[in-house]
Amino acid sequence: MTAGDAFNLHATAIVIGTRGLLLTGPSGSGKTSLALSLLQHAASLNAYAALISDDQVLIERHADEIHAVRPPSIAGLIEVRGTGIGRLRSIDRAPLHLAIRVLADRVEERLPPGDEVVDLGVRGSLPMMRLRHDHPAPLIVLAAVRPEFCHESPFRELSLLDF
Repeated sequence: MTAGDAFNLHATAIVIGTRGLLLTGPSGSGKTSLALSLLQHAASLNAYAALISDDQVLIERHADEIHAVRPPSIAGLIEVRGTGIGRLRSIDRAPLHLAIRVLADRVEERLPPGDEVVDLGVRGSLPMMRLRHDHPAPLIVLAAVRPEFCHESPFRELSLLDF
């Protein structure tokens, strides 16, 4: 795959355990805040957690997988709105398994449509769930709503769940 085969998406991508997560939403919706919360909770469980890229994510297709790739110019950088640019442990790429549509405002809709996906054009699509940027326990919500993605550490350590 050549660099021309990737496209730049306004999003944030992280890895928890071996699961790649793509956080999408409009500017200011809380993608970075949610990513930091998920990474911190995973780290508190001694699980592997790393940033791939914040604000810009290059999307590539490799065989049957969709990969998130960080642009080299922003390696390890994360923009915390109103605070500044921070540095985090990061990796240069990882396969993606789930997209999370970050919700910033009060949600009127109690239950979103089932089986939502985010369409990434010719690169394919990812299953998607919605999650508020300020949820106090986003990793637990992820494990409860999408258990098919959560059969490994750190999700096994979440004692509220019965796998």
